[in-house]
Amino acid sequence: MSNSLPVVLLHGSWHGSWCWSPVTERLTARGITSVAVDLEGHGVRGPSPSARWARPFDAAAFATAPSPVAHVTASSAAALLIEQIRAIGAGRPCFLVAHSMGGVVATAVAERAPELVAGVVYVTAIAPVSGQPAEYYAGLPENAGAKVGPLIVGDPQTLRAARIDPGDATRRAAAKEAFYHDVDDRTVDAAIALLTTDAPRGIPGERLTVTRERYGSLPHSYVVCTRDNAIPVALQRRFVREIDAVSTTPTTVTELASSHSPFLSQPAALTGAIAAAVGSA
Repeated sequence: MSNSLPVVLLHGSWHGSWCWSPVTERLTARGITSVAVDLEGHGVRGPSPSARWARPFDAAAFATAPSPVAHVTASSAAALLIEQIRAIGAGRPCFLVAHSMGGVVATAVAERAPELVAGVVYVTAIAPVSGQPAEYYAGLPENAGAKVGPLIVGDPQTLRAARIDPGDATRRAAAKEAFYHDVDDRTVDAAIALLTTDAPRGIPGERLTVTRERYGSLPHSYVVCTRDNAIPVALQRRFVREIDAVSTTPTTVTELASSHSPFLSQPAALTGAIAAAVGSA
């Protein structure tokens, strides 16, 4: 049995615990205990609107159907994750490894329950530590070139969710370009088939406050993915600077020449970066 502290792996929008499978295998081989969880509103906790499954498919009905995850916020997702960490750690703190929008939830937990967190490893993730909500960063110059917009159907403000249609051929191509452009086609097809349709808007829409005494006292690492089409590298580097502004120690940065999904395109390299981060904390 490993004596290392557990690693809890957090996915991003539309994804689920499944995306970490290639990494959990490799972490286990290194003797590192890891658990990938489904965040609130995602994976098995993320039901799709019934219009997704209606046949014949009605695109207009799908684009306007109420979202079953409209109630989810960063705070509610953080509350669930705190329960998950307590169960996984059994009294011990856990390392949080957060991808993409999962970084919002990890940030909230690190501030609210720092005693449960051994450290945070962001993987091309959103880290809203400046006092602005995550959605604020979408309008910044550093986000220029991001290719997530073409995936969205319907009005996110009305639905209280960012909705995608994984079954639409055009949007499947857009998903590959945004998330998986360096992943083999067979794996891309499997990943897109597993995506949920609705990402709760309440997660990026909530303003978080972090303090140097709580969030800032923890060790932070950031895996920058230099070929990311979803969160451009300039925005990733901005997050690192903002983390450093509220932390007592500098952020440890590792770079991978990867797309937004290094857990699928470069699982061995990402596992190494995670192992180094949790081993040096």
